[in-house]
Amino acid sequence: MSPSCPISMHRIDTNIVRAISFQIVLFTLTLIITQEKFFALLILFDFSVRAVRIMILSPFYMIGKFMLEGWGAEPKMCDESPKRFALYLGLFVSLGITLFLLGGEVQAAIFTASILLACALLETLFDFCIGCKIYYVIQLIKGTYKNDRNLN
Repeated sequence: MSPSCPISMHRIDTNIVRAISFQIVLFTLTLIITQEKFFALLILFDFSVRAVRIMILSPFYMIGKFMLEGWGAEPKMCDESPKRFALYLGLFVSLGITLFLLGGEVQAAIFTASILLACALLETLFDFCIGCKIYYVIQLIKGTYKNDRNLN
């Protein structure tokens, strides 16, 4: 299964994903430097509202949309499923960061935030989505075990 193969009927604009990733980079870097819980909570909130599809409450989505409209960027559509899977991974990681900070485990929070930062940088700079690659591997594995020819 190639990354261009549609897996769901829903499509999203990768430009908005990259704009959001850029903001995740900025706020995660700020979090690592300042170690302020506010930034962890903001990142967690944004991932949470996007995960439940309440985009109007997502500050990163709204700012990204405003930026792209201002630049007149043409939409670059892709399948939503891998990006949504990556969103859930980001939600899980940001929850971990927040819990580590609230529990006083600053070094664990910084380490976890560094992972989020690396993933967001790859998406922002190179349009390379780690979560999407994991999603495709999972789909390949699922397809291998669901194929009738392999069950005999």
